[in-house]
Amino acid sequence: MLARIEKVRRRRPRVREERITLAHGAGGKATATLIDAVFLEAFRNPALERLGDGAAVEVDGTRLAFTTDSYVVSPLFFPGGDIGDLAVNGTVNDLAMCGARPLWLSAGFVLEEGFAVAELERIVASMARAATAAGVSIVTGDTKVVGRGKADGLFVTTAGVGVRERPTVLDAAAARPGDVVLVSGPIGDHGVTILIARGELDIDADLASDTAPLHELAAAVLDAGGDGVRVLRDATRGGVATILNEIAVASDVAVVVDETTVPVRPEVAGAAELLGIDPLYVACEGRMVVVVDAERAPAVLAAMTDRPDGTEAVAIGRVADDPPGLVLLRTGFGGTRIVDVLVGDPLPRIC
Repeated sequence: MLARIEKVRRRRPRVREERITLAHGAGGKATATLIDAVFLEAFRNPALERLGDGAAVEVDGTRLAFTTDSYVVSPLFFPGGDIGDLAVNGTVNDLAMCGARPLWLSAGFVLEEGFAVAELERIVASMARAATAAGVSIVTGDTKVVGRGKADGLFVTTAGVGVRERPTVLDAAAARPGDVVLVSGPIGDHGVTILIARGELDIDADLASDTAPLHELAAAVLDAGGDGVRVLRDATRGGVATILNEIAVASDVAVVVDETTVPVRPEVAGAAELLGIDPLYVACEGRMVVVVDAERAPAVLAAMTDRPDGTEAVAIGRVADDPPGLVLLRTGFGGTRIVDVLVGDPLPRIC
């Protein structure tokens, strides 16, 4: 079976569908195939080939990080946040996962004819508050308006630039056997909150999105772990499971997760069980995965739990050398199963 998996992974990526589907934007296998076969094939360069949360670049000796993201979340307003603060926090976090201190953002708006000005003002005010809280400035932007029914109200695109002040090199391909995998808090809050907010299901739960900036927590991790920190990734589309698979494949290692240690709120676990969804695949917007050398792991975990944005951080697994390229889950029943990447995502348009 492992040989068959490896054979499939070695195939040249090719988009077999004739038209784009929601699965292509969900962060799973369909998204990876689209990126590899279309975008990476056309734009290939060393910075892009790393396929990180942002690009690590250098200009005249200054080490920078650059990232961009688009936000199409539905609904636009949800418990714990809205598309505005989500866009700011998401871009800040992508820079933080590159080991950078976020500095400047841009914001592009695609508005649908008929969209309420009051709602736009509310979203822009939310973005301004989030930017102030994260210590960044929105320094440029763009606005476009399309006809009714062409944009579902509002889409937002943000880009960000930050400076990498520490020498630590972060890369999904840097994980080594023996490393420890940490997560900064309970997973799945955002995805389940969005699902409930859509009102399509008869589920009532006291949940709020975990959207939050992670740059200060990431800085604390890097200060505590130094060059022992291998990887930082925020677990957005595809959740923790997808992030761990990307690390396992890029580093040619196995990632072994202990199911009993994975932090999931009872409300998230209950909703996920009703819907047949594994919380490991549910998106977060304020949680990050850390892969760190085992010797530095206690210090990093202590630094995380000492902060208000990392009080519930825990170790959930370790990196092993075999079977390479796979994520294994040791279940509470004593068994072990493979945690693969989903083709799509059961919760589209969550960011």
